[in-house]
Amino acid sequence: MSPRLHVPENTTIVPLPPKCPELNPQENVWQFMRDNCLSNCVFSSYENIVDHCCYVWNRLADQPWTIISIGSRDWA
Repeated sequence: MSPRLHVPENTTIVPLPPKCPELNPQENVWQFMRDNCLSNCVFSSYENIVDHCCYVWNRLADQPWTIISIGSRDWA
């Protein structure tokens, strides 16, 4: 028997739909990368795609405030 979750009186649990990528911050990071770094590119090979994605990912990882702003929700 598992213990029941104690929810404080000042907290409301909001059920989320089973599939809602717009609520997943990681999906927003990928969308940002597609919109700003990966769109309108022509790649010569699979390795070129992987190299470019790694470069963009590492460049974004050096900008923590950008990641925070992409993943934050004003309403949450």
